[in-house]
Amino acid sequence: MYKSVEEFMDMVAAKNPAQPEFLQAVREVTESLWDYLQDHPHYLHANILDRIVEPERVIMFRVPWRNDRGEVMVNRGFRVEFNSAIGPYKGGLRFHSSVNLGILKFLGFEQVFKNSLTTLPMGGGKGGSDFDPKGKSDNEVMSFCQSFMTELQRHIGPNTDVPAGDIGVGGREIGFLFGQYKRLRNEFTGVLTGKALNWGGSLIRPEATGYGTVYFAEEMLNVKGDSIKGKTVAISGSGNVAQYATEKVNHLGGKVVTLSDSSGTIYDPNGIDEEKLKFIFELKNVKRGRIKDYTAKYDAEYWEGQRPWKAKCDVAMPCATQNEVNKAEAEMLIANGCICVSEGANMPSDPDAIEVYLNNRILYGLGKAANAGGVSVSGLEMSQNSMRLSWTREEVDQKLKGIMKSIHSQCMKYGKEGDYVNYMKGANIAGFIKVADSMLDQGVV
Repeated sequence: MYKSVEEFMDMVAAKNPAQPEFLQAVREVTESLWDYLQDHPHYLHANILDRIVEPERVIMFRVPWRNDRGEVMVNRGFRVEFNSAIGPYKGGLRFHSSVNLGILKFLGFEQVFKNSLTTLPMGGGKGGSDFDPKGKSDNEVMSFCQSFMTELQRHIGPNTDVPAGDIGVGGREIGFLFGQYKRLRNEFTGVLTGKALNWGGSLIRPEATGYGTVYFAEEMLNVKGDSIKGKTVAISGSGNVAQYATEKVNHLGGKVVTLSDSSGTIYDPNGIDEEKLKFIFELKNVKRGRIKDYTAKYDAEYWEGQRPWKAKCDVAMPCATQNEVNKAEAEMLIANGCICVSEGANMPSDPDAIEVYLNNRILYGLGKAANAGGVSVSGLEMSQNSMRLSWTREEVDQKLKGIMKSIHSQCMKYGKEGDYVNYMKGANIAGFIKVADSMLDQGVV
């Protein structure tokens, strides 16, 4: 047995060199769990920690495809099937130039705990490629997706591994991937989630991660006798999660003042209302333009090459990517009056930023809890596919709200520290218990 977190982390680091994001994710969970494990040593005796940080399977493959000039291009594809103790592997596919094994292992590891918190029977996995759809034609994206799925289809299935979308994988990519799976396997099954409505998708799925992040923030604020209504909200990103988080904040009476992309941030002190949000939808989803174009139409500032965290706000929602909030930015948020951080992305705050949140005792909803709405509705899509039926928008939204409320309750149960709730600790312990107990029930797996 390990005598300290450091001794355990030394072992993990030795086995997983040059994977900083994965090591960061493992450290966060291990530090949250450590005291709980000392009080429940049967997990340590069974070496659950060693087992839970090791993926059950890692698949890596070549993806050759042809561009519009007729040239053969080659990318690398991955699927990390991390843990299937409570259900089939479930987690997104990310197509982005930054994708590597370490990033996908971090995402897959996070997914194990996130999926456990949803109360749905889903294990954890993640996959993707260093292919970047940005700037590619529809024909090039289709060529790549078909090549990618030609290999991936051997390893997935509705009862084995059910991928979804993530950064760079939206409705277009899911459609091309599903079409190739159906062609090769000659079967129409719920093997992917995030599908279009007319061929097996679920209502609310595109909105789910953004809506869920806002619902979680509302739950945290409700505990303090507060709500989103009247709050100024800073949101990063301008993709699917950020767009629908903005929409839901507007529905609940809040005001979103920032959105961003990799080039910079827009700051609109008047708020990004429904009409302005429609422009964002068109700009990012149809024209695939840059967020800077917003300032040509509306009276807003553009912060070139900067993130949104210097904006004065009550609530911050990082909805872009990992490690997008550092210590200095977290301190700036607190200094500007931020009382709540609800993460729509995976691990968007670095460890020093998280320390700032916890030391200042603000409401902090970490990604594996606050952004679990997306995978929750993916799980509901799987259920609808299995039963060959479709629930109404209202039914799915109510189920999503109920799941986010349940996740919040689990975090409260295990995260209470006097009059403060440490949601990070609560989420990690609650997610761990279900997976670890399932692993123990199933023997040495």
